[in-house]
Amino acid sequence: MPSRLHHGQFYALPQSPQLFKQLLMMSGMERYFQIARCFRDEDLRADRQPEFTQIDIEMSFINQEDVIQTMEGLVVAMWKQGLGTELKPPFQRLSYGESIERFGLDAPDMRFGLELQDVSEVFRGTSFKVFADTVAKGGMIKAINAKGKADMSRSEIDELTKFVGIYGAKGLAWIKVLPNEWQSPIVKFFSDAEKDALKTKLGMEPGDLVMFVADKPKVVNDALGNLREHLGAKLGLIDESKLSFVWIYDFPMFDHDEKEARPVAVHHPFTSPRVQDIEGLDANPYEALTQAYDLVLNGHEIGGGSIRIHDPKLQSKVFEILKINLEEAKQKFGFLLEALEYGAPPHGGIAFGLDRLIMIMAGVSSIRDVIAFPKTQKGTCPLSEAPSPVSATQLLELGIRVEKKA
Repeated sequence: MPSRLHHGQFYALPQSPQLFKQLLMMSGMERYFQIARCFRDEDLRADRQPEFTQIDIEMSFINQEDVIQTMEGLVVAMWKQGLGTELKPPFQRLSYGESIERFGLDAPDMRFGLELQDVSEVFRGTSFKVFADTVAKGGMIKAINAKGKADMSRSEIDELTKFVGIYGAKGLAWIKVLPNEWQSPIVKFFSDAEKDALKTKLGMEPGDLVMFVADKPKVVNDALGNLREHLGAKLGLIDESKLSFVWIYDFPMFDHDEKEARPVAVHHPFTSPRVQDIEGLDANPYEALTQAYDLVLNGHEIGGGSIRIHDPKLQSKVFEILKINLEEAKQKFGFLLEALEYGAPPHGGIAFGLDRLIMIMAGVSSIRDVIAFPKTQKGTCPLSEAPSPVSATQLLELGIRVEKKA
């Protein structure tokens, strides 16, 4: 937000809102929560609005298991008191790696099957050039077997091909398993051994429709993971009366930014790595996993958080890996680094999206149904017509000049 009193300066939250919660823990406040109104300038979707409400929590002298068990108690109480429904903890847990492997996404809807299967090794050295080249270049091939859906029309398959294209996939290969043959443009390239291996791996039977994506791992998982959820709804595979809670944990600490050619934090740079991964941070930063956790319900992330770094030396090491030099770190996070030097307790927290929780509890499919005066899909407010231009006088007060794009 631009400052009227300090021209050319802006109110901006440095990196992550939990910084302030961390300072409270460092000051001796052992437990803290608030119900906070938030604004986040992100692309909109059915379960996301620019304005939303969070249940924000932070605690000292706790570990990941403490947070998970305490928050399960909170969710159980919400459902019991709000809906009269008895939930039965503990909730299911999946590591990030297993979630991506089986479902392609880190917020999977587990109310139905259609799990992804990695068939890369089946086609290593295949005569089908697209698959062979993908594996040779370090990519992967995954498949979904839609049981009993071989009657899907070619136009419907074409629509699914367009759908995976949204996530970067260059195409969608497919096989219809008929009683006496496999119908597909690609099976003529497969050897008998590859067919046998594929049949065993995917449990292929007459009536099945098998779909493949071959590309870089991220593209494959994004494309097929979202296709899986699209098909779950399209084919009526989801039991809408079912609640499927799952904790996702062991997230990677770093991802690689190809444009800047450096590591970036998957969550935020204050997330603590697992204790067993600290020693290897210098040598193998991309192999480090974090003490971060998300609670997912029916394919929606309803809460997420982490155990924070409380050791100043470890925090400096993480900044170093992220290519944030000491001067930049002090400029952006000097108050946090100084507080850490005085001694900080082990601490961590989590935040729940209250509107998203209410959306699911109310049984509606859009978060706009449970928010007063929601924004449209284009991020506009029909009531106040925001965002809208401001007057020259208002711009002058803020020291701002607006230039139109040529």
